[in-house]
Amino acid sequence: MDTEKQSDGFYESVIIAGFGGQGIILAGKLLAQAAMNSGKEVTFFPSYGAEVRGGTSNCTVVIAAEQIASPVVTSPDSLIIMNNASMRRYAASLRSNGLLVYNSSLINDIPELAKGVDILAVPSDEIANTLGSPKISNMVILGSYLQKRNLLSIETTGKCLADVLSERLHKTIPLNIKALETGADYARTHI
Repeated sequence: MDTEKQSDGFYESVIIAGFGGQGIILAGKLLAQAAMNSGKEVTFFPSYGAEVRGGTSNCTVVIAAEQIASPVVTSPDSLIIMNNASMRRYAASLRSNGLLVYNSSLINDIPELAKGVDILAVPSDEIANTLGSPKISNMVILGSYLQKRNLLSIETTGKCLADVLSERLHKTIPLNIKALETGADYARTHI
């Protein structure tokens, strides 16, 4: 059962979903770390198939001003969806007046959604390729989400990359920050 929105403080629940290898868990860890570093209460709940790369992968992040009673979310405020299978699985669970940010590079059809859902289609794979690496599509779409929700700044989030990436990948931090910024720019110009 969902923890209801807290009446006296901020509360945001988001499910990030796609297939293994798309950086779903990394995007969720980064969102959770940035929220923690900003003084918010956070839960992070990852889930992925046994085969990981190519299997299903999703995570739930809850960010709140006050303590969070449960990490379990059945009706999220926001969805970040990276593939068709995840769209089919999670779209119906999105709350009315929620936010759907999805990878339009891989998703063509959107099922019927609750009333008042704000939708942002982001060609995150294409944008990532223009930046030089298909592996940063997750950062592009996360940047778009952050811009739409205005939860955390791109600067704050980018500073947390060193906390969530293994040391051998720290050389990719500038490119990941560029992807976050480009995703935010895309959301800003595609309202």
